[in-house]
Amino acid sequence: MTTAPQAPFGRVLTAMATAFHDDGSVDLDGTARVAAHLVEHGHDGVVVSGTTGESPTTTVPEDGDLLRAVIDAVGDRASVVAGVGTNATAHSVELARQAEKLGADGMLLVTPYYNKPSQAGVLEHFRQVVESAALPVMLYDVPGRTGTTIAPDTYRRAAEWDSVVAVKDAVGDFARGVRLMRDTGLALYSGDDANNLGWLAHGGSGFVSVAGHACGDLLRRMADAFFAGDHDAALAAYRLMLPAVDAIMGVPNYGATTAKAALQLLGVLDNRNVRSPLVPLDDDEVAALRAGLEASGVL
Repeated sequence: MTTAPQAPFGRVLTAMATAFHDDGSVDLDGTARVAAHLVEHGHDGVVVSGTTGESPTTTVPEDGDLLRAVIDAVGDRASVVAGVGTNATAHSVELARQAEKLGADGMLLVTPYYNKPSQAGVLEHFRQVVESAALPVMLYDVPGRTGTTIAPDTYRRAAEWDSVVAVKDAVGDFARGVRLMRDTGLALYSGDDANNLGWLAHGGSGFVSVAGHACGDLLRRMADAFFAGDHDAALAAYRLMLPAVDAIMGVPNYGATTAKAALQLLGVLDNRNVRSPLVPLDDDEVAALRAGLEASGVL
């Protein structure tokens, strides 16, 4: 049996999609159904208002309503992590305080995006948000979206704060991640579905997925098998999942768009509405997504 590393937010999480009505307003009932679907399919945690939740397009009151709806739906069955990362520190502080007030189990804090702060600026942003709420924090390193990679020294200094306990890694450098875990003691969650099994092999704690909207049971099977020492079964689950992962993550218009189309195909949502500047998948894209889900046996 493989010794399982600490998993402060659970092992199988998905950055869940936010449901919208046809008029563009937030669909709280639909979002609650998404959360329940995830928990009923292998998840022990969810992230609300992350990138896949289209957080750049939602307001602070909407984020509060969404968090409240998800906590009401699944908070007694799974950890509920609130996405509070923005590129404006005061905005993130407001979201962090709201998340604490509403009873979130933790916060996901992404590197400020687009404005590309220095490492000193990244650390100061993290400090202000971390100190604004008494919640455990998962930092999120995704340079492909933010334009900035968190430096090792920035990690080491942030890890000195007791509430910073984990990182969601979408850098994809396994050696770097091993050094990060060794030097900081932070738990590491895979933030890229193609790397999920690889991160387990390198000491990762679990996943913050997008493909989990459709593949939660396979993610759970893979993690359970790996930590039970059955690496052949873990690899078999990973191989089975790959067509769905490719269909959800391997197209230009991926993320919230493909997650919502998958949820529509699964009958969890009755539409695949997104907010501009995203556009929903067209019929050809949905057909390709359906083929990938069917190949993985999740549809």
